[in-house]
Amino acid sequence: MKDLFSNQSYDDKNFFLIAGPCVVESEELVMEIAEKVYSICKDLGIPYIFKASYRKANRTSGSSFTGIGDDLALGMINHVKKKFSLPATTDVHAREETVLAAQHVDILQIPAFLCRQTDLLEAAAKTGKIVNVKKGQFVSGDAMKFAVDKIKNAGNDKVILTERGTTFGYQDLVVDYRNIPIMKSHVVPVVMDCTHSLQQPNQSAGVTGGNPQMIETIAKAAIATGADGLFIETHPKPAVAKSDGANMLKLDLLAPLLEKLIKIRKAIS
Repeated sequence: MKDLFSNQSYDDKNFFLIAGPCVVESEELVMEIAEKVYSICKDLGIPYIFKASYRKANRTSGSSFTGIGDDLALGMINHVKKKFSLPATTDVHAREETVLAAQHVDILQIPAFLCRQTDLLEAAAKTGKIVNVKKGQFVSGDAMKFAVDKIKNAGNDKVILTERGTTFGYQDLVVDYRNIPIMKSHVVPVVMDCTHSLQQPNQSAGVTGGNPQMIETIAKAAIATGADGLFIETHPKPAVAKSDGANMLKLDLLAPLLEKLIKIRKAIS
């Protein structure tokens, strides 16, 4: 992971941060968010990975926003990479997407619903990029060993696992923090997704709800239980975001949250 942050000056005792908008909406938006988060992380000595989805394939409703076009969105993510000398990540949903996305990002993210999809994991592994697998809402931390094994057996030992909550009934998720040390036992970095773990899926309106006022609680507990990194989707105006606005962190709340989390990290180190 250290090689990933070779262009950044940071405190190596800090957690790393994966953050950005849920999806590329416009070049203006991705640049605004990237510049703000980059500046915050530079001031606080936090290693930063820019995140944005170039396409949203797993929407509840067929009328939901899915993207502005693959090539255009990936080009904008690449622009952020080059302008700020940052590593970047985006999610991929099918085997044929991996090669295209790998041309623009450093980390391929596997969505939680697809964490058992062998052909997708193997294709991502064969790009040589870091593969970040989100733990399925229906999978235990122990069982994520098999996702790690699939990637390593395909010739790639650069793996990250991300906790994002476990299904609780039809319309809620809960976080079992035992999964953080359990997944760390697989000898890979472990990230806590502080925003998607607060989703409230399967709403009758066809748009996923959320509980963003609990982001700070989720993040604090994750740092206290040993997470190596945090995943936080953020937007200057979540209420008008085109995807997942209901569980994103308002951009101007990010800096004070990270300041608190650094204090917790120092207290337990």
